[in-house]
Amino acid sequence: MRNSNLKFGSIVRRSLMFLAAALALAAAPKMGFAQTDEIQVYDAEVAEPGVINLMWHQNFTPSGIKDPAFPGAIISDKSYNGVPEFAFGITPWFEQGLYLPVYSVSKGRGSTLDSVKLRELFARPHAGEHTFFYGVNFEFSYNASYWDVRHFTSEIRPIIGLHLKPWDIIVNPILDTDWTGVRNYVFAPAMRVAYNYSPKWTFAAEHYSDYGPLHQFEAVSGQYHSLWAVVDHTSKIVDVEAGIGFGLTSATDKVTLKLMLSRDIRRPHEPAEVQPAAPVGAP
Repeated sequence: MRNSNLKFGSIVRRSLMFLAAALALAAAPKMGFAQTDEIQVYDAEVAEPGVINLMWHQNFTPSGIKDPAFPGAIISDKSYNGVPEFAFGITPWFEQGLYLPVYSVSKGRGSTLDSVKLRELFARPHAGEHTFFYGVNFEFSYNASYWDVRHFTSEIRPIIGLHLKPWDIIVNPILDTDWTGVRNYVFAPAMRVAYNYSPKWTFAAEHYSDYGPLHQFEAVSGQYHSLWAVVDHTSKIVDVEAGIGFGLTSATDKVTLKLMLSRDIRRPHEPAEVQPAAPVGAP
């Protein structure tokens, strides 16, 4: 009888431990509140057919959230995250993307490989030449257990914008999903207002947010909101986007820095110019 009581007590203890862990996981904020590899508002521009573009995303959080977003997660504070993004121009309206690998250097874990992502971007052809432009981007991720609570996640990113020369207004009403049902889609919109000072220089303000799942938004204090000052510079060698972001809620990192470097690494050969044939009998 004593052995039976001990066995029953062990089962109860294990059950309570499992329940406590499950409640802690459910109460933890989404991974997007603490970590991200890409801080960017999409403008519906796609690589020209045959072009391969490489963009190196980097961000560093000098003052961030000091607790993991879920048990075992990478800690945001003092973390450095990055990923090379390869974009392949397929048609004037379709671009295929590959993020490989997403990596981090963080406290307690050191250097880690976090994720790999595929994306498909569909957009109005030559979006930069139109006043009104639009598109939609789909991303599919495979994540390490310390990067997200689920191995498979996706993003649906509509793109809506206006080129009002010299001003741009762009909205990305993003929906994130971990494939547990539409009601659990997370609403994480991003917005950018930019002033094109010259063909080479652009200054912008960006806002990134995460309101939580569609079926029940988080309280304002538990939402992710960050406001960014951004500068873009275009050159023949490399395009640069740099910015500093400030958290507006307690669920957001206080200060984050970003740097994006981009250039085409392959362009189709231009056809050779055909010289007119010399007249017959000409010297």
